[in-house]
Amino acid sequence: MPQQLKLNDGATIPQIGLGVWQVDPEVTAKVVGWGIDAGYRLIDTAEGYNNEEGVGEAIRAAGVSRGELFITSKLRNGAHKRDAALKAFDDTMDKLGIDQIDLFLIHWPVPSQDRYVEAWRTLIELKKDGRIKSIGVSNFNRDHLERIIDETGETPVVNQIELHPRLQQRDLRDFHARHDIHTESWSPLGSGRLLSDPTIEAIAKKYGKSVAQAIIRWHLQEGLIVIPKSVHQNRIAANFDVSDFELTAADMSTIRGMDSRDGRTGPDPATAAFLF
Repeated sequence: MPQQLKLNDGATIPQIGLGVWQVDPEVTAKVVGWGIDAGYRLIDTAEGYNNEEGVGEAIRAAGVSRGELFITSKLRNGAHKRDAALKAFDDTMDKLGIDQIDLFLIHWPVPSQDRYVEAWRTLIELKKDGRIKSIGVSNFNRDHLERIIDETGETPVVNQIELHPRLQQRDLRDFHARHDIHTESWSPLGSGRLLSDPTIEAIAKKYGKSVAQAIIRWHLQEGLIVIPKSVHQNRIAANFDVSDFELTAADMSTIRGMDSRDGRTGPDPATAAFLF
C-alpha cells in the first residue's frame, strides 16, 4: 500500500493516487474500478471534470470499504460566491453518493473575479459542519495563499499544482514547506510530453522501468503527492507499481536539473480567468 502522509489538520492522505482529469464520464467508473483493484486508495476528481458520478459509481462497486478510500473533489470556478459554493458542494456530494468527502479544494483562484477568499471561508464552514474532513486549494500562487491564510487564519492542507520535471516550482514548494502545506502534483508526467524524454529514458532503463514509473518515483522521493492519470488498465497498474526501486541521489539530481522556466503546459494561475 502507498505511504500515508500526515496533513496539517491531523488527517492522512495516500502519497499516490489516481487522477481522472479528462477521463470520459462514460468510462470513469470502469477506470476508477481498475485503479482501486490495482491498489489506489486516493481518487482525485473535480466538479469541472464532469465525471464525479462515475467516481461515485466506482466507490459503490468497490471491493473495499468507504473508509479505505480517500476521495478528493474541487469547487468549480464559477461558484466562488458562498451560496453558489454551497449548492455546488451539495451537487458534488449527490453525484459521489457519499456523506462526507475526505478533501475538497478550490480548483483555481481566478483572481480577476476576486472571490477566492469568500470561497475559502465557505470551505471552512463546510469543514466545521463535518461535511469535509480536510480543505485545500489548487493552482494557488504564493500571494493567493498568503491572502487566504492572513484573512481567515486557516491554512490549506494541500496545494495541488502543475508539477513535473520540467516545472518543479521550487520557490512555491519552499513556501508550502514553511507553512506545513503538502504539495500535490497534477500533470506529473508533463501531460505526456516527458514520456519520450531521452534523459529520463536512460534513467528508467537502468532500473528496468518505464519512463512514467521513473517520473512517478521521482515525485515520491521528492516528498510530493502524485496523481497520475491513465485510461489503460495496464498503465494504471504500472503507474502504481513503483515501490520496488529507488532512484539514486545522482539520478534525482539529474532530474532536478531538468527544471525549465518555460515548462508550464497548463494555464498560469495568475491570469487564468476561465469559468466552469
